[in-house]
Amino acid sequence: MAENTNPLSRSQKASLLLLAVGQERAAAVLKHMGPKEVQAIGSNMAQLGTIRSEMVDEVLEEFIVEIKNETGLGLDSDEYIRNMLTNALGADKAGSIIDRILLGANSKGIEQLKWMDTRSIADLIRLEHPQIIAIILSLLDADQAANVLTLLPQGMRSDILMRVATLEGVQPAALRELDDIMEKQLTGSDGVKSSQIGGIDAAANILNFIESAISEPMMQDINDANTDLAQRIQDKMFIFGDLINVDDRGIQTLLREVSTDQLLLALRGVDGGLRDKVFANMSRRAAEMLRDDLEAAPPTRLSEVEAAQKDILSIAKRLADAGEIALGGGGGDEFV
Repeated sequence: MAENTNPLSRSQKASLLLLAVGQERAAAVLKHMGPKEVQAIGSNMAQLGTIRSEMVDEVLEEFIVEIKNETGLGLDSDEYIRNMLTNALGADKAGSIIDRILLGANSKGIEQLKWMDTRSIADLIRLEHPQIIAIILSLLDADQAANVLTLLPQGMRSDILMRVATLEGVQPAALRELDDIMEKQLTGSDGVKSSQIGGIDAAANILNFIESAISEPMMQDINDANTDLAQRIQDKMFIFGDLINVDDRGIQTLLREVSTDQLLLALRGVDGGLRDKVFANMSRRAAEMLRDDLEAAPPTRLSEVEAAQKDILSIAKRLADAGEIALGGGGGDEFV
């Protein structure tokens, strides 16, 4: 069998596995996935092209091995989740993640929002109090929250982002206010501790997904109102150039999830150091082809380059959240 020069990413393997198990079983699995996962799986299914029997065999064998190594099958309790994440990440790091997971597990309203298009979400919340909007954006994924924020009136954006950055916790009473907005139950008893959502990290993550033409005036507004807060947000922002701080193994993992077209666009205008790091973690042939394509590529709009960079950053953050790579520190560099 010829060597596979283009190994499948984990997302492509999942798509191939679902194609192999048949429509009914695949549909049953997809019901338990979030909107981004469904979109990614569906897109990969459409792009897989010719599927060879050896590809299916390889993916099935890998899946069986991973399933045999699982130890938590059949366990689905809050206590198990708390213990697992605390042991893995430590109490400090795990605290806010646990709150978000367990809150989301009981939050049909938030899950419903995640399936809605951003325009509909913006229309739903634009007349609410800015503090309520800030809480809702903090509960959404950063890229979705960024898209919603850009659809809100310009005069509201900076104020809302400042509120996101200064959120320290949300009491059950505030979550009940969200119940009224979405007409869904978000949390249980009043004895639940405050949920650690919002904060500097949340504000910085949202800004990471907003194009510079919109984010820069917002940061200027925040800086005018609170210089210290603006600097703290800026320090936490992770931009495309910061990928140079990711180790080689992390870059290789990231490249397996990124399409060549995305990479070709994103590397336009970045400094030589980051390009060299990317080339060094590719096969010699792939690196040479990418260099040639970069040299031959016509001029590209900055907005398209930024969009590709933000897509790759989104993939990097997902991999970091899953513990597959470690991101380096933030920085204040601008896109070029």
